[in-house]
Amino acid sequence: MDEVEVVVAHSERATLRVGDVFLKVDADQTNIDVEVEAMALAPIPTPEVLWRKPPVLALAALPGTALGRLGEPSTASPAAWAAAGAAVRMLHDAPLPPWSGGSVDEIASHLDAECEWLIASGTLPSDLVTRNRQVAEAALRPWTPVFTHGDLQTTHVFVDGDKLTGVIDWSEANQGDAMYDLAILTLGHEERLDDLLVGYGTDVDLDVIRGWWSLRSLGASRWLVEHGFDPSSPGCEFDVLRSRM
Repeated sequence: MDEVEVVVAHSERATLRVGDVFLKVDADQTNIDVEVEAMALAPIPTPEVLWRKPPVLALAALPGTALGRLGEPSTASPAAWAAAGAAVRMLHDAPLPPWSGGSVDEIASHLDAECEWLIASGTLPSDLVTRNRQVAEAALRPWTPVFTHGDLQTTHVFVDGDKLTGVIDWSEANQGDAMYDLAILTLGHEERLDDLLVGYGTDVDLDVIRGWWSLRSLGASRWLVEHGFDPSSPGCEFDVLRSRM
């Protein structure tokens, strides 16, 4: 029998790998519904759905390795990053999925609540939070919705050499801001943004991308702390916030 590898596990969901099969267990079946439909709609490579028996979804493993990991330098080639950028562009140019994302007002309200918690809890200095809240303002503007992945971390993008082999974890796919996907993919890997844009194109707003780097890091920190992750690890969210000072 193959060894069971725990890929990620917390109170909301868990992902296990057994050989070439990933087993995803999610307490909220809506997430699985979105993931399956989004993969069917996406015009880029995604994992094959092997079977589904709620609350478990079985997916075939993608060949290759992740584009990178937060907190570690990416060893992927510039051409691999460019291939990822080209795939993201193809996704953003595709017809919209049926699920809308959060409104600017909803995102801003959540961000302000998270900033208050970070300061009140003593998790981060108030000047660091305040500065990044100012930077995040650039992302809080109207945008034209596109088909976004919604959680396009480097660990969700797989490459083999210079070729993209697929993208995983589609449960947060929605009609969202194109700059958000680009920001999440380069969070903690700012030096690879130029490589990404070789494939994606240059019609991007760098201030908005920087705004999303700050917004994502501020907005996710409490969840990470409460679910056993460490945003203070080198190269992770707190370092991203400090780089804005």
